[in-house]
Amino acid sequence: MALISEGAFVADGWRRLADEEALPASGKVIVSLSRLEAALSGTDVDAPLGVIAPNTTDPEVLRPSLSRLSVIAIQFPAFADGRGFSLASLLRRAGYKGELRASGRLLADQYLHALGCGFDTVEIPDDLAQRHSEAQWRKALRMRSLNYQRGYSHGGSILERRRKGAS
Repeated sequence: MALISEGAFVADGWRRLADEEALPASGKVIVSLSRLEAALSGTDVDAPLGVIAPNTTDPEVLRPSLSRLSVIAIQFPAFADGRGFSLASLLRRAGYKGELRASGRLLADQYLHALGCGFDTVEIPDDLAQRHSEAQWRKALRMRSLNYQRGYSHGGSILERRRKGAS
């Protein structure tokens, strides 16, 4: 899997555990949603922990754990399935401050929308990374600097910028 942050391919410091793997004593690990409760009780409160959640997850399921999670990876089974964008927005509204990762078959064309919904990073399969180069992700990031819709992107929407200028 290739990880994209700020339009560039970056190294991933997280290790995704299979359900049958034992929880390591240290290190950054991402567990499945079904293992989350056991992982939370089996790790130190300060240990970096992440979860991979299907895009159909009810945000209320994650709400009690938000303060303990360093990363939430939301699965995108297909580029045309946008439910993960809604889940990301709901988690940000619920107060989640950690890394939100879109994980799956996203295209560079969807990058700005992902950022606007609250995602920090995008994780795509290697075959997709070969077809959508780092240059395409950087170009997608520069395509639009201002938005009308309110989101979580840096700088705020056009309306928010106007309001700041008027006061």
